[in-house]
Amino acid sequence: MRQRTLADGTFEKYRKPTRREVFLREMDKVVPWSQFCARIEPVYPSPERAGRPPVGLEQAVHLIC
Repeated sequence: MRQRTLADGTFEKYRKPTRREVFLREMDKVVPWSQFCARIEPVYPSPERAGRPPVGLEQAVHLIC
């Protein structure tokens, strides 16, 4: 059995959101992600090419921002 800590959900609802979480939440409201991905998709590398396979387009876009 694992020992419980104070961070195990008891105080999770009182936690202040991080700056990153606030930023990403605001970006989701402002940026039209489907249009943004549609513009990047033609130049994004395809998985058929030799070498390391690229990550998914949506995941890559969220990593950039």
